[in-house]
Amino acid sequence: MELSVLVDNNTLIDRYFLGEPGLSFFIQEGNKRILFDTGYSNIFIKNAEKLGINLRELDWIALSHGHVDHTWGLTHLIRLHMEAKNENMINKTPTIVGHPLVFESKLFDSIGEIGSILSYEKLSRHFPISLSKKPLWLTNQLVVLGEIKRVFDFEGTEPIGKVVTEHGEMDDFIQDDTALVYKSSKGLVIIVGCAHSGICNIIEYAKKVCKEERVIDIIGGFHLLNPSKDQLEKTTQYIEKLKPEYLYACHCTDLRSKVALSKVSNVMEVGVGLQLEYP
Repeated sequence: MELSVLVDNNTLIDRYFLGEPGLSFFIQEGNKRILFDTGYSNIFIKNAEKLGINLRELDWIALSHGHVDHTWGLTHLIRLHMEAKNENMINKTPTIVGHPLVFESKLFDSIGEIGSILSYEKLSRHFPISLSKKPLWLTNQLVVLGEIKRVFDFEGTEPIGKVVTEHGEMDDFIQDDTALVYKSSKGLVIIVGCAHSGICNIIEYAKKVCKEERVIDIIGGFHLLNPSKDQLEKTTQYIEKLKPEYLYACHCTDLRSKVALSKVSNVMEVGVGLQLEYP
């Protein structure tokens, strides 16, 4: 599997890409091409072009959750594919996958709407959509976890604004938060968006779904933004016992958390333009 960072808060030194407070990865697994999240704007397309990645030929678009910094780039992807069809360019229509709540309205008092700018109905006119709480295997080795089981009491317990569902407006615990997992020959590679459900919860569920205890790498946002002392201590204790080879903590992981994690694991540099390969 090959993974390329198209959007992150940071860019690599002396690599002239664009960054923003969002996240988007391109993944190639065998002959399947997957876009994981789309960031906030159109820079994932510009960065992909500079890396020689053609986003007109995708098999899947996997959404980690419905927040603005992970889904608002979808409007630009629609334009890219619509224009390709109009110009008779080679174009493949991808299927969008995610949790059933990923396109519901998410409200935050000081801002308003912080969820997907596109409804399920609008988006389904451009791309087929498959939403499920259950794990979905995109290839024999790559799976979307679906709804994450929350087993630890120190993470994934605080709501962020409100979510509007068929049952009305309620506290949003980001139940739509999910992740991708790749079963490599050495162990699991866990790919997260913001880890709102808790990075330790995600790892535990990934091991259960994939029936594999070895974890070699975790990349993405760990949702450790000014975490409590208790959460940070218990997270670092968990990671220390897990013993992954690498941690590529980025996006919504603050410096204090990276420093704490670096004391128990091998925390690596992340930025737009980073490309990784796994066996």
